[in-house]
Amino acid sequence: MTSIMVCILILQVNSEHPLAKAVVEYAKKFRQDEENPVWPEAQEFESITGHGVKAIVRNKEVLVGNKGLMLAQNINIPLDAEEILSETEGLAHTGILVSIDRELVGILAISDPLKPGAREVVSILKSMKVKSIVVTGDNWGTANSIAKEVGIDTVIAEAKPENKAEKVKELQAEGNVVAMVGDGINDSPALVAADVGMAIGAGTDIAIEAADIVLMKSNLEDVITAIDLSRKTFFRIRLNYLWALGYNILGIPIAAGAIFPSTGFRLPPWIAGAAMAASSVSVVCCSLLLKYYKRPKKLDTLEIRGITVE
Repeated sequence: MTSIMVCILILQVNSEHPLAKAVVEYAKKFRQDEENPVWPEAQEFESITGHGVKAIVRNKEVLVGNKGLMLAQNINIPLDAEEILSETEGLAHTGILVSIDRELVGILAISDPLKPGAREVVSILKSMKVKSIVVTGDNWGTANSIAKEVGIDTVIAEAKPENKAEKVKELQAEGNVVAMVGDGINDSPALVAADVGMAIGAGTDIAIEAADIVLMKSNLEDVITAIDLSRKTFFRIRLNYLWALGYNILGIPIAAGAIFPSTGFRLPPWIAGAAMAASSVSVVCCSLLLKYYKRPKKLDTLEIRGITVE
């Protein structure tokens, strides 16, 4: 068992996937009694996007990844292993398979717990007429369990990075404005393709680079705040356009003397100039009111339930 975990650790140290960090921390426990443990070197390391990793460790070919990786490498998955995977998926855990020299030697069950308030955030987004969709590279069993837990109806599982980007483009072709929230390397193509890409602050550097918005505190509640703030900003822009348009439609004819023949009223040039300046000042002041923006009151209910929203 220890030798298997050592092999897994060596491969996962070279991986940038978020789940790899959990595997590495767990594997280190097997040699925590040693003062300065020496780890073997991984040779010919290869990251297989959407599937897992492979390398040569101690002259043995080691593969760590999902079921799709094992099938692609023609590695036999015994019936009892299939049953363990099904049971793992039913518990909303991710099953990671380990193969050494083309023989399946172990299965890791990894639980990626929901972020606090995830169900409440999805509910609030729904009330804001924002539809949530789960697009994940995880298996269907785990994806459906998680989606059911948070109240999301549409699920797309076992999606490769290019599949995620294709789904974004498909939704855009239907006339939808798409925002993508992700934190991993596999999310990067979709973050770029989306109308608005939001990266979790604790995610990978590649995801952060690909995104338009970075949620620095890694709180899902900030997704709601970002959408609400953008809506209020666009409201201010439209309000400014309407105000400036109405102001000029009314003021320019008066300044040009359109009503002089019937009323005898003429607007002096200095007053017209001052009125135009006042128009610009009013538009700027209206925009500056965004400085006093406050997050949606709906988020206060999350704090009442003990969920911290900073």
